[in-house]
Amino acid sequence: MRKIAIITLTLLGLFVAAHAQTVRSGQTLQISITGVPVSEKGRLDNVYSVSASGTITMWQIGSVRAAGLTKSELAQNIAEKYKAAEIYTDPVFQIYSEEDRKSIDNQLLTIGGQVRQPGQRQWTEGMTLYGAIQAAGGETAYAAMNRVKLYRRGQPYVYDMRELKSKAILVYPNDTIEVPQTNILNR
Repeated sequence: MRKIAIITLTLLGLFVAAHAQTVRSGQTLQISITGVPVSEKGRLDNVYSVSASGTITMWQIGSVRAAGLTKSELAQNIAEKYKAAEIYTDPVFQIYSEEDRKSIDNQLLTIGGQVRQPGQRQWTEGMTLYGAIQAAGGETAYAAMNRVKLYRRGQPYVYDMRELKSKAILVYPNDTIEVPQTNILNR
């Protein structure tokens, strides 16, 4: 009896997990496209609501069934419809829900100081300190790469990015990286 209860709970858990990943009626989706001219992105990059009947309406191709599909299945279906209509030859669609956005927001790191594009960046598995700085456009001409600060849970760590071992330091979500400006001694 105990084995049956465990199996039933396991199957129920798998069903709930699978159902949570599928698109639902009433859900709001952020859809973006790549693989097309930049001028075309504005026509499709948008927020779409899944209707009560489980569809979304897309420019030029009309109604597309969404409910019951995973986001990747829906993205593939939309791309195939645009190819079949000979509107785009190689579109790539990315679809996010509000739940995805919350998860993504929890996986950011902040890079500031003497980098070309300071701000928040998406963290990826295996990202290094050097890779994070490069994701922010790399250092400026005034960067003191010998004393880059990594703040993790409020604790500062200083690294010399001229050393290979420092470049390989792994970074994690919510880390903050500061690339300071050189001082009067050019250090």
